[in-house]
Amino acid sequence: MEGVSKTYRIKSIDFVRGLVIVIMAIDHVRDLLHINSFSQDPLDLKTTTPLLFMTRWITHLCAPTFVFLAGTSAYLMSLQQNDLNKTRKFLLTRGLWLILLELTVINLGVWSDFKFRTFLLQVIFAIGSGFCLLALFLKLRIRTLGVLALVIIFSHDLLTGLKIENNQTLEFIRTLFFDRGFFKISEDRGIMVAYAAIPWFGIMLLGFVFGKVFTQSDQQRKKSLLLAGLTTLGLFLLLRSVNIYGDSRHWSVQDSFLYSVFSFIDVSKYPPSLLYTCITLGIMFFALRLADAEDNVFVNFFRTFGKVPMFFYILHWYIVHVSMYIMVFMQGYSGSDIPLGIMQFGRPEGAGMSLGFVYLYWFFLIVCMYPLCRWYGNYKDSHPSKVWLKYL
Repeated sequence: MEGVSKTYRIKSIDFVRGLVIVIMAIDHVRDLLHINSFSQDPLDLKTTTPLLFMTRWITHLCAPTFVFLAGTSAYLMSLQQNDLNKTRKFLLTRGLWLILLELTVINLGVWSDFKFRTFLLQVIFAIGSGFCLLALFLKLRIRTLGVLALVIIFSHDLLTGLKIENNQTLEFIRTLFFDRGFFKISEDRGIMVAYAAIPWFGIMLLGFVFGKVFTQSDQQRKKSLLLAGLTTLGLFLLLRSVNIYGDSRHWSVQDSFLYSVFSFIDVSKYPPSLLYTCITLGIMFFALRLADAEDNVFVNFFRTFGKVPMFFYILHWYIVHVSMYIMVFMQGYSGSDIPLGIMQFGRPEGAGMSLGFVYLYWFFLIVCMYPLCRWYGNYKDSHPSKVWLKYL
């Protein structure tokens, strides 16, 4: 593909990354501002509404897209550098840096707790740990990496739920690599493993292998993206219809056709099941295909966010959390009403706004973030010699 040797930025990748990071923001706004976010599971078909269900479900696209495209970008970067040791060093140092960011700056933004009573390992941890693991496997042939990626994605569901009893340390290690769980560090401090390292590494590794597609000619690349989308969504439909393997949540016929569809697409994210991976990556492939070689106002709008995803990710947490406190105080609560402790966002019970307000605020947030992201993106482009910018 023209330009790969000079830069590993691809317009369609930036577009899709920007699109999903904008979608991601609605979920975090809902978490912090929606009055029922603490008490109602948006995916519970017994209590949810269609709008609430889709508000949560659409954000399933975000994490696998970020992780997959992080792997793809790593592959394109490796072509640009053409130096195994240099690429390995960058992946390892960037991976460790991302894990550090997750545990400090990002967790502070999520919880607004300067005592760090909760450590939450989310998508940035998954990408960081994935980069560290990828650095160890770079010497393997691309076909071997592809096989390894598929083995992880197709088989890790077998290990979900296999707990290690009577040994908290071993159970934490198992969870860190394969599952989801909460662990107490002390009486007033805990760690929540939300994104297990190995399943997400499988997705990143697949993205790394898929990076070769972006070196193909325009016509062949479009065919490859279309084929990838049809294959993954076809596999999802086949396995989900059989309803035996691929996800711990089996679907069932509901009282209405719409809710039956909801049950059919309600797949497990923690950890990402085979079916979750298929449906989300399938949609991502089609989005990449639709945006491939396109250059218009719509694509460029989302590319602005996709060029600076970490900047957006960190900043939006702080903006939304400050907005949450403003809302709380405007609704008549005082500082003494703010709940502090493990797994506490700081929002009192009863505080919050309607889902309609959540969408209105989300739209306002994106409008305000656009010029900031555009400024930072231009700053990065005009200062390519500043190495530290590559880490943000």
